Amino acid sequence: MLGEGSVAIRDRSYGGLSRAQRVARRRTRLLDAALELFGTRGYGATSIERLCATANVSTRSFYEDVGSREALLIALVNRTSAVANERVAAELAAAADEPIARRVVRGFRAYLEVTCADRRSARVCHVEVVGVSQAVENWRSEQRRVLAALLVGEVERAARRGEIPPRRFDLFILALIGAVSSLAQELVQSTRPDAEPSLDEICREIRYFVDSGLAVG
Repeated sequence: MLGEGSVAIRDRSYGGLSRAQRVARRRTRLLDAALELFGTRGYGATSIERLCATANVSTRSFYEDVGSREALLIALVNRTSAVANERVAAELAAAADEPIARRVVRGFRAYLEVTCADRRSARVCHVEVVGVSQAVENWRSEQRRVLAALLVGEVERAARRGEIPPRRFDLFILALIGAVSSLAQELVQSTRPDAEPSLDEICREIRYFVDSGLAVG
C-alpha cells in the first residue's frame, strides 16, 4: 500500500497539470533556454546552473527530466532536425514534377531554412553540436543517414525514370551534406559581415555541386 501511495503522490496534479505535463513544460523551457544560451554564449561556456536559472527550473528537476547537458543538446538539435526533415520530405513531394537537380536543391534549402532559421539555431545545429562527445557524434551520424535516405531515395527514383544515369548515390549525397554543413557554418563563423553568405548564395553553390555530381547538362 505504501508503494501505491507513493506513486499516487508522484502523479498527483498541481495547478491543474499532471506530472507528465509539468515535466513536458520544464523540458520545453530548458530547450528554449538551451537555444538561447548555446546559440549565443556557446555550449562549452554554458553551465547547467545557468541553463536552470534561465529556464526557471531547479537543478534537481534538470537531472530528473533531462539527465545531462549533452542530452539537452541532443534533444534541442533533434527537435529542430525533426522539423527540418519533415520540411524536406514535403518539399520533395511538392517538387515532384521538377527536374531532379532542382528537387534536390529545394530539399536542401528547406533543411537550411529550418536549421538556420536564425543565427542561434544555425550556431547550435551546425557549429556547437560538432565534436562535443562520441555520443553526440554518433547521434549526428544517424541524423546524416536520415537526411541522406530522403535524398538518396529521390535521386534513385529519378535514375529509374531515366532522368539521370544510374550509379551508387549514397556517397555523393553524404559528401553533399558535408559541403552544405560547411557552408552553413559560414553563416555563423564569417568574421566579416559583408562576407557572410546568404541562403540564396549557399543554394546556388549547392546547385553547382548537384548539377556536376548528377551529370545534369
